[in-house]
Amino acid sequence: MKLFIVAAVANNNVIGENNKLMWHMPADLKRFKEITTGNTILMGRKTFESIGKALPNRKTIVVTRKKDFKPENCVIVHSIKDAFCYIKDHKINELYVAGGAEIYRQVINLHFTKRMYITRIYANFEGDSFFPEITPDRWELIEHEEQEKDKKNPYPFSFQVYKKKK
Repeated sequence: MKLFIVAAVANNNVIGENNKLMWHMPADLKRFKEITTGNTILMGRKTFESIGKALPNRKTIVVTRKKDFKPENCVIVHSIKDAFCYIKDHKINELYVAGGAEIYRQVINLHFTKRMYITRIYANFEGDSFFPEITPDRWELIEHEEQEKDKKNPYPFSFQVYKKKK
């Protein structure tokens, strides 16, 4: 199995506050859709609740400790370990992790986490959810595409792809 992380991250590693993104960046949302459509995505319950529904054309696995949480069109698991058992049992070869902070923290250094698709927002935000530090001893930046702010995207940003070092 190959695991890929997809995240939008501010300069100071903030990814959200009060279960919400700090920015609205249509270019990032479009990239997320392009990367994850047709694939299986994994997210925590709070991230799922911030989205509000299963995303179309993707199998959605939600990790939650709440035994009574049963949203439509989702697979519910109660730990990362349970998620990996489900993935193995259903022969899913690629998994895209879509947040939140605790899920990212649990998977970033796993041996089968191969790449990260990061949208780096060139601004600092106050927040309560943070992306783990991307350490250069473990991760190599292999693609970097700078983007200017525009009418729809209020902050300068870049699309970055990191590959796990061997």
